[in-house]
Amino acid sequence: MMERFTVIPVHIDTHPESDGVRPAASDPEVPLRTAVPQTIELKEARKLSTGHGDENHPFLNNVSDAKGNELCDKNLALYEEELDVRPKVSSLLSKLVNYTNLPQGSREHEEEEQMGGQSRKKVLRAPRMGTMMGVYLPCLQNILGVILFLRLPWIVGTAGVLQALLIVLMCCCCTLLTAISMSAIATNGVVPAGGSYFMISRSLGPEFGGAVGLCFYLGTTFAGAMYILGAIEILLKYMAPEAAIFHSSDAADDTSAMLNNMRLYGTIFLTFMALVEFVGVKFVNKFASLFLACVILSILSIYVGVIKSAFHPPTFPICLLGNRTLSRHQFDVCAKTIVEGNTTVATRLWELFCNTTDLTTDTCDNYFVYNNVTEVQAIPGLGSGILKDNLWSTYKEKGAFLEKPFVAAVDAWPKENMNFYVLTDITTSLMVLLGIFFPSVTGIMAGSNRSGDLKDAQKSIPVGTIFAIVTTSLVYFSSVVLLGSCVEGVVLRDKFGDTVNKNLVVGILSWPSPWVIVIGSFFSTFGAGLQSLTGAPRLLQAIAKDNIISFLQVFSHGKANGEPTWALLFTVLMAECGILIASLDMVAPILSMFFLMCYLFVNLACALQTLLRTPNWRPRFKYYHWALSFLGMSICLALMFISSWYYALLAMFIAGMIYKYIEYQGAEKEWGDGIRGLSLSAARYALLRLEEGPPHTKNWRPQLLVLMKLDDSLHVRYPRLLTFASQLKAGKGLTIVGSVIKGSFLENVAETQAAEQTIKNMMDIEKVKGFCQVVIASKVREGIFHLIQSCGLGGMKHNTVVMGWPYGWRRNEDPRSLKIFIDTVRCVTAAHQALLVPKNVSFYPSNHERYLEGSIDVWWIVHDGGLLMLLPFLLKQHKVWKKCNIRIFTVAEMDDNSIQMKKDLKKFLYHLRIEADVEVVEMQSTDISAYTYERTLMMEQRSQMLKQIRLTRAERMREAQLIKDRHSLVRMGSLYSDEEECTETVETIQMTWTKERCEKEKEYRGRSHFGDLMSLKPNQSNVRRMHTAVKLNEVIVERSHDAKLVLLNMPGPPKNVDGDENYMEFLEVLTEGLERVLLVRGGGREVITIYS
Repeated sequence: MMERFTVIPVHIDTHPESDGVRPAASDPEVPLRTAVPQTIELKEARKLSTGHGDENHPFLNNVSDAKGNELCDKNLALYEEELDVRPKVSSLLSKLVNYTNLPQGSREHEEEEQMGGQSRKKVLRAPRMGTMMGVYLPCLQNILGVILFLRLPWIVGTAGVLQALLIVLMCCCCTLLTAISMSAIATNGVVPAGGSYFMISRSLGPEFGGAVGLCFYLGTTFAGAMYILGAIEILLKYMAPEAAIFHSSDAADDTSAMLNNMRLYGTIFLTFMALVEFVGVKFVNKFASLFLACVILSILSIYVGVIKSAFHPPTFPICLLGNRTLSRHQFDVCAKTIVEGNTTVATRLWELFCNTTDLTTDTCDNYFVYNNVTEVQAIPGLGSGILKDNLWSTYKEKGAFLEKPFVAAVDAWPKENMNFYVLTDITTSLMVLLGIFFPSVTGIMAGSNRSGDLKDAQKSIPVGTIFAIVTTSLVYFSSVVLLGSCVEGVVLRDKFGDTVNKNLVVGILSWPSPWVIVIGSFFSTFGAGLQSLTGAPRLLQAIAKDNIISFLQVFSHGKANGEPTWALLFTVLMAECGILIASLDMVAPILSMFFLMCYLFVNLACALQTLLRTPNWRPRFKYYHWALSFLGMSICLALMFISSWYYALLAMFIAGMIYKYIEYQGAEKEWGDGIRGLSLSAARYALLRLEEGPPHTKNWRPQLLVLMKLDDSLHVRYPRLLTFASQLKAGKGLTIVGSVIKGSFLENVAETQAAEQTIKNMMDIEKVKGFCQVVIASKVREGIFHLIQSCGLGGMKHNTVVMGWPYGWRRNEDPRSLKIFIDTVRCVTAAHQALLVPKNVSFYPSNHERYLEGSIDVWWIVHDGGLLMLLPFLLKQHKVWKKCNIRIFTVAEMDDNSIQMKKDLKKFLYHLRIEADVEVVEMQSTDISAYTYERTLMMEQRSQMLKQIRLTRAERMREAQLIKDRHSLVRMGSLYSDEEECTETVETIQMTWTKERCEKEKEYRGRSHFGDLMSLKPNQSNVRRMHTAVKLNEVIVERSHDAKLVLLNMPGPPKNVDGDENYMEFLEVLTEGLERVLLVRGGGREVITIYS
């Protein structure tokens, strides 16, 4: 008896202590039998909401709600069964609001160190940095640096003001256009800390992301080396020259000694910086503001000095001998002689050029004798009009004199005392200067790298980055013009300040003292090096954590607080390579290449996403266009080859190698990248083009549909079919592997997925490049027909079907396997497609075998499009069959001219450009042998016997079904109480089992099933067919018994379905005694041509 329950409203206490369920014992008003079911129901609901909701969404943090999600909402009852995987909008929004984007960099590491290891639980703080502190100032600090103080005056003096402005314009346009593209990408959703690498990899895919990410890493690492070399140059040239350890024995050339000093001190500085990084990155972050202040104060001192020079230019005289500039630190007085008392005496300059103080000597340098010594001011001032002299370029070869134009001088030979002059240290050109200057505009990624620290990254990154680029561009443009307007040209071209007594050129212009620039530039350069060595290891760690480059996995680990220790050590080693180069001018073009490549792909990513119009491309930054991105990409590419074509090729080679490595390893990442969208668009365009018409005979190649049979465990039955397909295709064209599972689609979806995965794994093992398609059908034959009709898309459809041989069809009384095979042959023929049936496929060679000798024999019996000629040629492209020879046999009747046939066939093969041996086999017209007659008789007797057996079995099943139906109808009739309905049922039975049918059944049962088999006479048509099969088999076995593969025409199936068993018997006789046979049936069109 069913229990009666009384429904009583229950108040559910949502207090946290009760976890949303009030215990039954705490409420005396609620009966136990009512409270317990309610509690169980809520527990089940909570289990539904939390226990099975472990599907990860890309935009949700999988943190369980403290109060629990009540899924059984009366307003959402229609959706309650799916709320575990499709949450309510309120739950989604609450999790999105609570989403915090913590940086992967220094901030959380700093918190870990401050906690002292007492608790490893991270304190999640909301980002608080705005546009000024988070983007603008960091970009300013990274852009302005060593090149501005050490190389910009030299670039202005060498290239001239006009070309220097062109260099600055090209570089600034490149970075500005890149910043616009970067802003569009950065505002297209949340960008985690990772900066440009994250943006490129998620926009262009793991292959491009890994390649460009490593290039960006190398650029950042070499930037650190460049900053260290700049700091050492400031130290040894301008701050403490006496600190040099290595000295050259040849005073005329101290280049090698200086390089060794740079290497030694650079290694010391690099080691010190690495120790600072290893101890704690918080020191770098705390001193970042100090380093930035040094940069700003140094630039301001230059501007103040320029303004002061307009009214009171500083006194820094330079000395010229003729038009050649002299190195001022070796003498004090710029004159040949001076008057002391009433006596003219030689100066230190006379002593240097004459090697004596005797004024009457004739051993002086000829150029010194014939030219006068003059003294000019290094800083004429803003109103001096020196700008017109500095407009044009003055490019020199290495070792050339630094000469002032428009000054009269007498040239003299031989050239001696070279160490007293200021000489150019490298050969200069616009391309060289461009490569050296470009690193001074890099650093625009500093804002995007800090996206995790920003309060509103999608607003701050575009505004801060673009304004930082505009500010620094104004600084560079104004510096070029002001330096050209204030400083003497030969002083600008003096890279190391030898003309002004070893002072920094911009230092003598600054106010109040040159030491402001020297000290400020040293600390700013040192700080920029620290920043580079801070960011590079974290970038390498981010690449390693993505697991797209397997050999970088070791760099994904670090200290307990996440500091990338191993990545830092590797970065130090890479930076040491840059230190060992020891030349700022040689390191700068290297990192220019890597940064330019990174910027190029940022522009490419934005242009690609814009043109493809992907649904997820919705940037908040609206001031972008694909044309601007393409322009920026073109400028980046042009700058790479203009500055240094060999470095550009080297950078592209490195990126290409990394790309191919990731592609070869198979990056199992799906980031919704633009390359995939581009591939889809290109595929769509190509498919539409293929729809315009059928392929030309010259472009025809077998596009395979491989019908694969699976066993009961969903394992591939004959994997050598895939091996044969891979050898035939060699990675070219289309290959589709299809299979059929019998059953209902709704009940066998999981089996379909398992079967597809099994086939894909086998395709990977056999190196078959193609697609897999598994269909579910109520009948296997219907499923195969569907595959033949519908596989492929548009013009990219298969034209050749590969299927296995139905082994054991003779032993199997069930005719279904036989019918499936022959019906498939009929279907392929009706679809005008080619058919390949490898027989004894288990004996076919694997991909690891090599045939060093042997032949591929082609038995060309009938012409059906030339497929028999094309297949051996395609097989020989594979390494397995490469050493095999092709032999072509054709059959001649008695009335054929076999000699002429051989000549014609050789000529045909010559025009086809196929090398093969030709042989014409003459078939003698002999009488039908007794063996053939007996073989035909046995075939027909067996066919008739199998037919009788199947009829007997079918009859037994029909009788059993009739008895069962009659019993069911009688039982149903006994349930009725109405006599009229029962009568109608009996009449129905009599209508089904009529008198005529009963007589026919008795006649059939009284007839003998097997009595007529012994008196059966074979059909003459079958005898003739058997005769042909036997004679051809004898000839083929005689000549091709040792062939590695035999190809021959496959006869067509009979039009009458009653002859299916006979057809299979003919094929068995035709291929008897051959180890490897490929039956080929053309599709009814020409597939090979003699024309080019």
